[in-house]
Amino acid sequence: MNNIETGLKSLNRRKFLKSTAASVAVAGLGGSVLANTASASELDSEWFPPAHNKHSKKFWNKIQKQFVLDKRTTYMNVGTTGSMPKHVLAGFNDNNKAVAKYPWDMDERFGSWPYMTEMVADVAPGFGADAHEIVLSRNTTDGICSIINGLHFEEGDVILTTHHEHMAATTPMNVAKQRFGVKIVEVQLPVYTGFERVTEEDYVEAFRTALNENPNVRLITFSHITYKTGTKLPAKRICELAKQYAVPTLVDGAHSIGMLDLDFHDMDCDFYAGSGHKWQCGPGATGILYVRDNAQRLNEYWSDRVNPLWPINASLSHADYLCEQMQYIGNDNYPAKQALVDSCLMWDEIGRKRIEKRVLGLGSLCKSLLAEELPNAYIFSPDVEELASGLTTFNPFELEDSELLTEFRDRLRNQYGYIIRTTNFKLYKEDTANSYALRISTHLFHDEKDVRGLVDAIKQLYRRMS
Repeated sequence: MNNIETGLKSLNRRKFLKSTAASVAVAGLGGSVLANTASASELDSEWFPPAHNKHSKKFWNKIQKQFVLDKRTTYMNVGTTGSMPKHVLAGFNDNNKAVAKYPWDMDERFGSWPYMTEMVADVAPGFGADAHEIVLSRNTTDGICSIINGLHFEEGDVILTTHHEHMAATTPMNVAKQRFGVKIVEVQLPVYTGFERVTEEDYVEAFRTALNENPNVRLITFSHITYKTGTKLPAKRICELAKQYAVPTLVDGAHSIGMLDLDFHDMDCDFYAGSGHKWQCGPGATGILYVRDNAQRLNEYWSDRVNPLWPINASLSHADYLCEQMQYIGNDNYPAKQALVDSCLMWDEIGRKRIEKRVLGLGSLCKSLLAEELPNAYIFSPDVEELASGLTTFNPFELEDSELLTEFRDRLRNQYGYIIRTTNFKLYKEDTANSYALRISTHLFHDEKDVRGLVDAIKQLYRRMS
């Protein structure tokens, strides 16, 4: 092996995992993260006991040790940015060093489709997709913008969305409005406040009503989990509804990639855009974009349009598959994308269903403890299985007092060591004023002690500030 090949070997995942220079990462978690236990892929469901069982605690303690988070604080803002596991971070650093050391060889060796094919082939099964349906993008915004800005809209078309979307979606929708004369219609989502009952059916009916009232809907776009309240929408049922009206669906999955056990084929959406740097714990500027079956159904639904979807970011227009075309955007960040792949493989090894159960369990504990300790607080995240997520959004004060919540957030960090964030939203789409809340993220590197400690700190600080 020559010097160039030696320096570049970590850019190939399989060679990297066998590399002695990167001994912190080995072939599968069974040799490292799960040392002295069975590999996660070999464990049956009986091995994963209730959270109070000592074996379960041992399992998750080993997972926690794979992260380099500052021990002086408890970081609970994964919904903004996650943290790369140790071996992913080590591989990312090694690969960046190799690119810096041998830059002349990057494009020839790793700028070709076969290398990217290997990466997407590694990622796709974990999300219930085929390799030719996956694009390793830059983030959720990149994926959503690629679809909305690439669609062949015409004046009078309607995009159906909700009043709780992120600017990653509202911005390209506004561009389509200004550019093509598209009408943006917002569905009024039911907003849980902690004092009433909400169901999946409430959300499905809200979309059904909007579809019946707007006959020229060309696209439905919505967040699988709203970043504002942490509500998990019934994505599969909304997609089923959309098919009845022959309308394609674009799902914002910024907070579901890495949190939920997703199956894109089962969900049957047309497009799904998610982040790599949040719950999936990859590096920044990475994401996953799913395009169902080369967008064939879009051609059916939009049969009156020539080229319904243009791959606007592509620099490889002659490729066979749409995702191949969209994958190429010039010189790419291969170390970042390989790090995302490595993180996805770790999740697959642990088991995405197991991770979802862990995350939602901690989220449910957080919601129930907050409701118990702060009985008069608004809790905007439903604690029912079909609508719950790892995000918990709440407010124990006046809803419109943003300054007080900002002070609460900062004091919670500075005096107690817990890092969460603030958020804002409209309870009703006609509201002129925002409501404000605090948002907590519980993830696989947290445990019950973290949640109980956080709620105890919140209770103490609330009493001091009331």
